[in-house]
Amino acid sequence: MSDEIIKIPDIGSGSAEVIEICVAPGDSVSADDSLIVLESDKASMEVPAPRDGKITEILLNVGDSVSEGDDMLKMAAAGAAAEAAPSPAAQPEPTPAPAAPAPAPAAAAASSVQDVLIPDIGAENVPVIEICVAVGDEISEEDSLVVLESDKATMEVPSPFSGVVKEICVKEGDEMSQGDLVVKVETTGGAAAPAPQAPAPQAAAPAPAAAPAPAAAPVAGGVQEVTVPDIGAEDVPVIEICVAVGDEVAEEDSLIVLESDKATMEVPSPFAGVVKEICVKEGDKLSQGNLIVKVETKGGAVAPAPAAPAPQASAPAAPAPAAAKAPAPAAPASSQKLVELEKANRNFHAGPAVRRLAREFGVNLELVKGTGPRSRILKEDVQAFVKAKLAEASKPQAATGGAGIPPVPGQDYAKWGEIEEVALNRLRKVAAQNFQRSWLNVPHVTQFDEADITELEAFRKANKALAEAQGTKLTPLPFFLKAVAYVLKEMPVFCSSLSEDGESVIYKKYINIGVAVDTPDGLLVPVIKNVDQKGIWDLSRECIELAGKARDKKLKPAEMQGGCFTISSLGSVGGTAFTPIVNAPEVAILGISKAAMKPVWNGKDFDARLMCPLSLSYDHRVVNGADAARFTTMLGNLLADIRRLLL
Repeated sequence: MSDEIIKIPDIGSGSAEVIEICVAPGDSVSADDSLIVLESDKASMEVPAPRDGKITEILLNVGDSVSEGDDMLKMAAAGAAAEAAPSPAAQPEPTPAPAAPAPAPAAAAASSVQDVLIPDIGAENVPVIEICVAVGDEISEEDSLVVLESDKATMEVPSPFSGVVKEICVKEGDEMSQGDLVVKVETTGGAAAPAPQAPAPQAAAPAPAAAPAPAAAPVAGGVQEVTVPDIGAEDVPVIEICVAVGDEVAEEDSLIVLESDKATMEVPSPFAGVVKEICVKEGDKLSQGNLIVKVETKGGAVAPAPAAPAPQASAPAAPAPAAAKAPAPAAPASSQKLVELEKANRNFHAGPAVRRLAREFGVNLELVKGTGPRSRILKEDVQAFVKAKLAEASKPQAATGGAGIPPVPGQDYAKWGEIEEVALNRLRKVAAQNFQRSWLNVPHVTQFDEADITELEAFRKANKALAEAQGTKLTPLPFFLKAVAYVLKEMPVFCSSLSEDGESVIYKKYINIGVAVDTPDGLLVPVIKNVDQKGIWDLSRECIELAGKARDKKLKPAEMQGGCFTISSLGSVGGTAFTPIVNAPEVAILGISKAAMKPVWNGKDFDARLMCPLSLSYDHRVVNGADAARFTTMLGNLLADIRRLLL
């Protein structure tokens, strides 16, 4: 029995580039294991195995541009030892064919300096934003050479072979298209050149023998695959499936509902038909290009539809997957984790070779600090991270981050009365983890004080009409931001962070202040950048804009990053004081409670003054109590007479 040729499925775009091959000849794979990774101008996507089996031959190379229906690899059925023998026996026919072209690759390799060109990137005139190598650098296959950035995506161009960079033919800011020269590399041997040639004759010969007609029939038939469109995020969990097998759906009917930490979105059906198969379940994490459902369109024939799964699971298709999926979780559990890890690692600034190294070591790149240009993660960074973890493993385990703290025992609350259990949404889960991590790792102390804002409030109210003329509303918050920025400049210890190893303090020369916003789904903290460089009107407009985005779930990740200090205001709600949790790795947070009129002694008698409670929580590893008292005192003096901000 000949091996089956596995083809590129519907990838939702005209063509895509192979940026990584996840398997090798001889590997045994399970259904849904990743075979290759493709990257188009819109997204990266993994192509999973359609069934269990053994890889016998790879028919493409890293850097190839592929489309739906192209040959990808040859696969033998799992456990079919007898099938492995015919496969090599069937290759003597193509073997003489490569013997003829063999001199051609050798001749190409004889010229030791190879040109590296821009592959098919799905767009033209894409600017170079970073050059990752220098003349004389020794590079390995798949090491990143340049980084391109279009209006849709940022992509790295990897080296197709190993060698030494002899000449860089581009510079930052150049606009590149497919076929443009990037660098010239002196290869260390001629092995790289024949590699792409070998699959070509082998793929051409088996093509007729593999009878591609059955593979094309399901595509041309009535069953269409619906994939996740561009949703602006990756690994978004499915919270609801809106259809069932057998349901008749119309165009634009909702199929599933996804929920990210910023928005809930429905994925509609692009055409009308009958749902034949649902390929996801609640809780699955999806990205652009992932398969959702298979829909039989009304114009399609019913007979060819089942033919699609038939070649993938052979005749006993129905029982076989069930039997395969039963034991699967026991063995492929680790491979499934690697697939999830690879998806997560693709969110970070690292090349394919670095991601492959991370996958081999099982390293989450979120934990690795990049030392390359623009904080790009290098191979050396991954290796250093692994060494550090191995060194830590040899040390006695310290009780940090909650280790050793006994869990709260569970209880059966229903035995005392009626209960309702409501699952936390994604935002509240993330917030809960952050709160607990900060509380367990930061020794909190809170300094309480009051600020006289009588004159400030009178000034604010007197300028309401002027604020409306500026197209904004004047709230107390912009004044607090401006005053806090002034104090942070005067007392830079509050605009710092403790280094990861706890051996030094990092002082930040910029002033970005986060503002906690209460939303129906949980707490969000958008960050206002360069507060010290903005006026009251600018701060007022930005506060209103970011608060609106937070409530509408439209905040971008960049708008919630880079904070040096946080303000949490409960002044519009009530209360006299509270102990806000430091937003680590920041070292302090200011809590503002509701202002109230109080009698204040002026030296002769009592005056009625509007007093605002202040609660400053700080990390006692970095900030001393006396510094905290000076902070609230200076802040109170500025708020009492905002003219001091001009000094």
